[in-house]
Amino acid sequence: MSADLSRLSLNTATTKALTLEEAVDVAARAGLGAVGLWRDRVAEAGLERAAAVVREAGLRVSSLCRGGFLTAVDADGQRAALEDNRAAIVEAATLGTRELVMVVGGLPACPEPGRAARPDGDRDLVATRQRVADRIGELVPVAAEHDVRLVLEPMNPIFAADRGVLSTLEQSLDLAADFPAETVGVVVDTYHVWWDPKLESQIARAGAEGRLAGYQVCDWVLPLADDSLLSRGYMGDGYVDFPTITRWVAEAGYTGDVEVEIFNQAVWDTPGDEVVTTMADRYQRLVHPYL
Repeated sequence: MSADLSRLSLNTATTKALTLEEAVDVAARAGLGAVGLWRDRVAEAGLERAAAVVREAGLRVSSLCRGGFLTAVDADGQRAALEDNRAAIVEAATLGTRELVMVVGGLPACPEPGRAARPDGDRDLVATRQRVADRIGELVPVAAEHDVRLVLEPMNPIFAADRGVLSTLEQSLDLAADFPAETVGVVVDTYHVWWDPKLESQIARAGAEGRLAGYQVCDWVLPLADDSLLSRGYMGDGYVDFPTITRWVAEAGYTGDVEVEIFNQAVWDTPGDEVVTTMADRYQRLVHPYL
């Protein structure tokens, strides 16, 4: 019996060296059901062409990554963020996905991800999270108009300074609660939330509230890379309990695609077909039986 990969999605970050066309081809030939697209690859291919490539391959777009970076203090920065996110919403709708993943951004004191803080930069974490909520509120009508959902991604606390001031699923759901479930949801990314002692209850909450919009899987591997962002691995290479978390996601009623999103230089240096073969094998053993 052939493997059931109909819910497996290749996030194009996992095959960073491939063009959008190449990534779609690799996924389709392997029998996957979907691809998760990053906006840089979509821009390279052209939006309409990207949509056509995925459609003609018979695949779904499980999500578009990323919107977000909503934490600017100054009016010009806020306007630019809103403009970029409005464009991302239109891109998601054109690509045929409802799910726009939102990496909400870090503290304004951070000049760019991974860099030292500005000495006089804004470090007010509470106010920064409030600006995220404010910007989401401004984007909700646009998302609703295009039938797109803003999918908040809680990020591991090691990224709170520079990438994501929402660190837990609970924080993300609390923020989302002020908006319609069909327009603001959350994604469970095992790399970011595997450690959370409230994870089981918050996944159940997300399902009950109709906000569980995505499930992304990869492993937490040690030792950490010099760039901690690149410390992801194939399922089974690290410390994440995929059977347990996957059962929680399934019990919460999630029936969508399962994206594999890996940032890892060794994986990026591996031929795309080999990457997809490995991730499909790990999915079949560690994830699919528990869905």
